[in-house]
Amino acid sequence: MTGFPFDDFADLLSANTEFIKGFEHSELTGTAQRGLAIVTCMDSRIAPLSVIGMNPGDAKILRNAGARVTEDVLRTLVLATYLLGVKRILIMPHTNCRMAMGEEADIHALIQREHGVDTRSLEFRTVTDQRAALKTDVNRVRSYPLLNKGVSVGGAIYGVETGKLTPVDC
Repeated sequence: MTGFPFDDFADLLSANTEFIKGFEHSELTGTAQRGLAIVTCMDSRIAPLSVIGMNPGDAKILRNAGARVTEDVLRTLVLATYLLGVKRILIMPHTNCRMAMGEEADIHALIQREHGVDTRSLEFRTVTDQRAALKTDVNRVRSYPLLNKGVSVGGAIYGVETGKLTPVDC
């Protein structure tokens, strides 16, 4: 077993030391105070809570490449709707997303070419039509039989260039 790589994470640990000096959220619980879960992309240009005017503790945030509804997202949403106060789910992909810029095979070929790794055993869930994929994902959540009843599910695309959230009819 290898020890923690302190040198590689020194900047983060130092920042955390500063963070805890002004830490203010010890009163928060695991419940989504505003009853919301957001499924969005891992893209670091997105600050999900800021986009919708919320604060830590207000919503559950689920992130993955492309903001896709996977089996793990569904598993997490089931838990969130029964145990963590979630009554609304927003699926929020974004503009200028790498997962919406090419075919699945193109991503595999790029990684193989540039890094020599065959990733074809993975499904990256790229999309060529982001709006259509969003509609599919919203309807997948809406129709998921294990989700708590009465949960409202919507989809919107976040514009990384403008900050605007554009609702999509699903």
